[in-house]
Amino acid sequence: MVSGIDPSVLRAAREKAGLTQHELARLVGAAGGERISRWELGASVPRPDFLVKLARALDIPTLRLIHMEGEVPDLRALRLKAGLTVPELAAAVNVAVPTYYAWEQGRWTRLPAAQQVESLARGLGDTVDVVAAAFQEARQQRLRRGQV
Repeated sequence: MVSGIDPSVLRAAREKAGLTQHELARLVGAAGGERISRWELGASVPRPDFLVKLARALDIPTLRLIHMEGEVPDLRALRLKAGLTVPELAAAVNVAVPTYYAWEQGRWTRLPAAQQVESLARGLGDTVDVVAAAFQEARQQRLRRGQV
């Protein structure tokens, strides 16, 4: 997994907050404790908007719930941190969904135009430098996996 939820961190944060799975589910508007259990076991993953709600309910930064390879967040981690789906972010920055998917998967040969990177930074609520680094990280991860 390049970036996504870290089930063990979710469980530890919930336990540290002194919440049951049912209590946390109620706080974030999930269907029930079973859903939290599935997220904690890694059997399913919460939608991006739930990551933001979980982090708020547990009083931790959203990025703490996200597993990342390396130190620098990739585009997917930034999108999850922002609580956005791919279609939502693509619409916010006015790019086609397949184009954004290619960026997130590191399938690009050069950075998009500065205007697109700025628009993406606004959509993600981050700086242009962080987004540019996330592009590079997505590309590096793809190269490390041998998927050029």
